[in-house]
Amino acid sequence: MQVAKEQDHPSEVSRSSDELRLRRDLAAAYRLVAHFGMDDIIYTHISARLPGRHDRFLLNAYGQRFDEVTASSLVTVDMDGQVIEDPCNLGINPAGFTIHSAVHAARPDVVCVLHTHTVSGVAVSCQADGLLPLNQWSLQFHDRIAYHDYEGIALDHEERQRLVADLGEQYVMILRNHGTLTCGRSVSEGFKLMYNLERACRAQLAVQASGAELVLPDPAVREKTARQYERFYEKLETDGTVADSEWDALLRLADTHCPGYAA
Repeated sequence: MQVAKEQDHPSEVSRSSDELRLRRDLAAAYRLVAHFGMDDIIYTHISARLPGRHDRFLLNAYGQRFDEVTASSLVTVDMDGQVIEDPCNLGINPAGFTIHSAVHAARPDVVCVLHTHTVSGVAVSCQADGLLPLNQWSLQFHDRIAYHDYEGIALDHEERQRLVADLGEQYVMILRNHGTLTCGRSVSEGFKLMYNLERACRAQLAVQASGAELVLPDPAVREKTARQYERFYEKLETDGTVADSEWDALLRLADTHCPGYAA
């Protein structure tokens, strides 16, 4: 999908400090997803709502690998799929627009939407029981995962209503026979949820492959653990005095292994 730009590119000087920070974080998330092997060549996306705007979000240019994305190469799109700013003149992936615009339109609390097609995530999405409450990584998602049935490549805009209805108020979704999706009140939260979801999927496949009998924690412990994670993320996202040390560490990793993402 490539649409003529509505306006000239704003200069970096004209962008707010909040937008510059968001662009840096989003570009870092793309690079980190690639670094941890969660990308899919030029497919799947991470989007972020522009600060102070309900109808504009940033998305990767169609054709760029995740390890090529930079803060200045991100495409600005509105809720109707109109490309507002496209520095690389590559347009966007229509399927990416369908999924991400649906979530952003329905969930004003969500800043970032991250979607992946990892082997582990797709494998778990094909299992009837989905993600199992097997370990500490997966317990943070206990009774907090939405599921959406596969309807083909996400090009049908009518699917958006069904997708957001299935998502409800959750921040994590398994797209059956397709992949995984996380939402965050920040890019940091969206990335960390996906990172832990991916590890939970890998661990599930590993223990299933071992053939050993599964040990599931008590239901009360499952809920306790999920609530512990919820309180931690809530404080991190709403208390401005709490430092996001994990995201700071990830940014340092990106600086070392993925230089240039902030350009």
